[in-house]
Amino acid sequence: MKNLFVRDLQPNETVTTLFLVQSKEVRMKKSGEPYLSLSLSDKTGQLDAKMWDGIEEIVDTFDRDDFIKVKGLVQVYRNKPQMTIHKLRRADEGEIELGDFLPHTEKDVGEMFATLRQTVEGMQNPHLRQLLLAFLDDEEIVTRLKRAPAAKTLHHAFVGGLLEHLISLLNLARLVASNYDFIDLELVQAGVVLHDLGKIYELSYDRAFGYSDEGQLLGHITIVMRLIDRKCAAIPDFPEGWKLLVEHLVLSHHGKYEFGSPKLPSFPEALMLHYIDDLDSKLESMRATIANDPQIEGNWTGYNASLERFLLKKEVFLNGPPPEASQPAQEPVDGVAAPARAPAKPKRADPPAAEKKESLSLFGERLKSALGGESA
Repeated sequence: MKNLFVRDLQPNETVTTLFLVQSKEVRMKKSGEPYLSLSLSDKTGQLDAKMWDGIEEIVDTFDRDDFIKVKGLVQVYRNKPQMTIHKLRRADEGEIELGDFLPHTEKDVGEMFATLRQTVEGMQNPHLRQLLLAFLDDEEIVTRLKRAPAAKTLHHAFVGGLLEHLISLLNLARLVASNYDFIDLELVQAGVVLHDLGKIYELSYDRAFGYSDEGQLLGHITIVMRLIDRKCAAIPDFPEGWKLLVEHLVLSHHGKYEFGSPKLPSFPEALMLHYIDDLDSKLESMRATIANDPQIEGNWTGYNASLERFLLKKEVFLNGPPPEASQPAQEPVDGVAAPARAPAKPKRADPPAAEKKESLSLFGERLKSALGGESA
């Protein structure tokens, strides 16, 4: 069982814990010797890690999407935490609790699905209600919907993220439609439920978030178009006009050709779906970037490529960095225990020269100071 997470890591401490391998590369030092460059993760974030020596014996013992147990030194490099790995082995299955490694919605999945179903069952349009219930009565679709993320990394990238995104959009649809008397709310709601449903097959989400073969070859828009066609074909005399409207909602929800949209929104409900989808996606991307930003110091996050900007950490800007949190005990690797973390001490005067040799690095000094911890 994992007891130390990415968000718990502090600089200049040797730690022992479990991680999921997001990426693995063998690179070359200037001397021509190989070293390992890894991206490690758990449910609280990602961590860059390097293993500089002795990789020949372990490099072929694990791969991407494997779980590993590591012992290493956490340092600060370019204003971000980074681990220098001293010891590494592939983790045993009995050591792994999958919930420790995949981020999960903080909302109740059962309650969200009940809200979704209640909304559909309350629709007055019999054709839209019948079509959507054909999806919500499909056990395989529902099982996948309750687990699927809404994206690999861009927004709602956590277990249950797609369902949370749909519920948020249903709320937005009601609010926005109440301001425009010409909007057919139920048509927008149908688009909300179906627009991203292909992601339950496009994405893989057992160990890490990635793309399935079907997702790589077709994409979620094509996948859900095929599903709509099959469900409509199974409903006797489903009106072709309503089918075309629903299909257009899906095809145009990305809004622009350069965003991968096969069509541009051509009626008000389609335009509204695009904009509320875009709003919810970008706000969640901002929230997650700020909450999980690895930058140690400063009021700004790292660069968000999808939003093409740096983001202001508003709470840090207004109130300063949060106080350092207490940390859990650590487990041994192969029987070798990591050093226990000392309790906090009051600040003291400058140490004598002999102690200064063992003081924190400049980056560690700055991090400890920023977090309100001891600086020497």
